[in-house]
Amino acid sequence: MSRKNAKRGVNTDDELSAPSRWNRFRRRLDSLAGSPGASYYWIIGTTVALTSIGLMTVLSASAAESISAGDDPYYLFIKESIFAGMGLVLMMALSFVRPSGLKKLAWPGLMGSGVLLVLVVFTPLGVEIGGNKNWISFGNAIQFQPSEAAKLALALWMGVILARKGELVKDWRHTIIPVVPVGVIMVGLILGGHDLGTAVIVMAVVAAGLFFGGATLKVLIPSVLGGLLAAVLLAALSGNRTSRLSGWLGNCSADLGLCDQAQNGLYALASGGWFGVGLGQSRQKWSWIPEAHNDFIFAIIGEELGLLGTLVIIGLYGVMAFAIFRVIMKRNDTFARVVCGAILTWIIGQAFVNIAMVTGLLPVIGVPLPLISYGGSALVVVLAAIGVVLSFARVRAEPIAEPESAKQDQ
Repeated sequence: MSRKNAKRGVNTDDELSAPSRWNRFRRRLDSLAGSPGASYYWIIGTTVALTSIGLMTVLSASAAESISAGDDPYYLFIKESIFAGMGLVLMMALSFVRPSGLKKLAWPGLMGSGVLLVLVVFTPLGVEIGGNKNWISFGNAIQFQPSEAAKLALALWMGVILARKGELVKDWRHTIIPVVPVGVIMVGLILGGHDLGTAVIVMAVVAAGLFFGGATLKVLIPSVLGGLLAAVLLAALSGNRTSRLSGWLGNCSADLGLCDQAQNGLYALASGGWFGVGLGQSRQKWSWIPEAHNDFIFAIIGEELGLLGTLVIIGLYGVMAFAIFRVIMKRNDTFARVVCGAILTWIIGQAFVNIAMVTGLLPVIGVPLPLISYGGSALVVVLAAIGVVLSFARVRAEPIAEPESAKQDQ
């Protein structure tokens, strides 16, 4: 019938059902960008799940503080939802970008984030929030954190540099230069805004890039020890950070308000029990935990959803880590290993630090929980980073042959 219609000049595309046209489009797209493997869907599933839980908890935690302040209880939730939508679109767009295209973004991304960090520290465009000057503002409408973009930019740039070096990475001089000096500069700019928590995560990203790039232990061990020593010294030289360390060690007698946030976070986790007090029923979010929708949102999850809810969060991060690690193992090129390894360390490492901070295993250093804590800049950039990993998770395949039914319709 289709051949007769073709002779009559009938447009056969109109006779194809919507699913047939979609399948043909999907086959053409997969032939260009590669078909996704199992890890691809595991990463997307855990990302969407964590983002959804984050939006739900942000609404619960922020509404209480907004009501207390007389503001719109849905304002922060709507704002975060818009950022989540933007981030998910960017994630899916980057998942179809080939590695060659990602390499072209490395140098512009590094230079751009570096310039923005300089503007934050040395110009009036920098905005201080909560004692940290890590925001840049272009009027009231545009305000974001360049330090978040610097994490992704460093991951891509290290991948390009270490991939070009090849076997030269085994020489310690080629391992260190230029990755370590550039990393030190970026960390120094972030520390210029007094943001030690983000600086520690960036140090971990640089260390992970060196590790997955093939650096020897002779380089890695001194670099890691040097970074830890620098973090301890910076904490010791700051009165605010020293007080936090003192409070973490149990010395709260000097200032009873010093340990309130950490202690109330533990109270929230304890009162949640096995199954929680119910979604939206948290008591600690009513001004007992300052900024409950930010760094201490894990405590609100534990109170409202209980131990079971916190284990689900940890399990989702575990599945994401396993899926990203599978992508690293399946790829045989240095660029993919370095980029995916740095992003894996960034997201999972930051989640570990935040959860350890809330549960009292680490002092309070102000690190948000990826994909869950409130923060538009962090959410969009983390979703973009996951999109980069998804690009590597797509398995390169030969062009898929048209099925016989499609050939007959043509």
